[in-house]
Amino acid sequence: MPTYNYARYLPEAIESVLAQDYADFELLIIDDCSSDDTRSVVEAYAAADGRVVFSVNEHNLGMVENWNYCLGKARGDYVKFLFGDDVLARPDALRSMVACLDSREDVSLVGSPRNLIDDDSRLLQTLSYFSAGAVIPGAEIISRCLCDQRNQNQIGEPSVVMFRKNQASRGYNPRYHQLVDLEMWFHLLEQGSYAHLDQPLSSFRIHTEQQTAKNVLSLTYINDLSLLFDEYLFKDYVSCSRFHKRFLVYNQFYKIWKKARQNKIDGKLVQSKLALRYRPWQFFLLLPFYKVYNPLQKLWFFLIKTLELR
Repeated sequence: MPTYNYARYLPEAIESVLAQDYADFELLIIDDCSSDDTRSVVEAYAAADGRVVFSVNEHNLGMVENWNYCLGKARGDYVKFLFGDDVLARPDALRSMVACLDSREDVSLVGSPRNLIDDDSRLLQTLSYFSAGAVIPGAEIISRCLCDQRNQNQIGEPSVVMFRKNQASRGYNPRYHQLVDLEMWFHLLEQGSYAHLDQPLSSFRIHTEQQTAKNVLSLTYINDLSLLFDEYLFKDYVSCSRFHKRFLVYNQFYKIWKKARQNKIDGKLVQSKLALRYRPWQFFLLLPFYKVYNPLQKLWFFLIKTLELR
């Protein structure tokens, strides 16, 4: 449980772990130099339950480095992150995920539907992109995430999954800031399959202070998407044409360019992001091809979905 200034949420997060019906775990909480009451909150739980191990970093490591520090300190065969502002949704969450990994050596990542909750832990919605009980080859999951032009993290956040520590020994890639979890899922899925359990086992909290919300405002995700495309999109197992792959790259940059044209985001910031991949003349040279292909591929996918429903 990496945490930073989440004292108000920590009791609910910690108690959701201590209430699990699977008791063979260590709850490792590492505080990245919070300025709130995190220390006093966690020390009370650590004093009452020996499974709670608490430490405070000597200096602020930042989000990704603190995740990796937690990962390095973990002693179990299996690792489950639960951020300080999230909650385990059921008392059988750990038992269900452990049972899956114990019974399926081919599975490198196990997840479930996930609840989205607000500041007051009220359920907003439940998200699930896969059939209950499905076990899907990792390459297929990577393709599904990349070839959909929304480029959604269909698996979910770190609080939603469990994986084998030895397959994640590389750690989270510090070059990423917003899509660091999705890139790790891809790394794990190149080593095995994804198992999707039937019940929502974790609740992800939506609030304005989380780092992901700040990264969206700064368009940090565009840098990460560019890296992710370079590392994974053009691999042979990603099941869409090379032309469509190039469209997917262009599409992400077109969307922020369009928002800048509508004065919804800062134009100079967008220009700096476009420069990651295109010279100005290249971007505008490709624009007519995009305008023709985009509606055609939307029509194609609509027809496919229509036929699948029949």
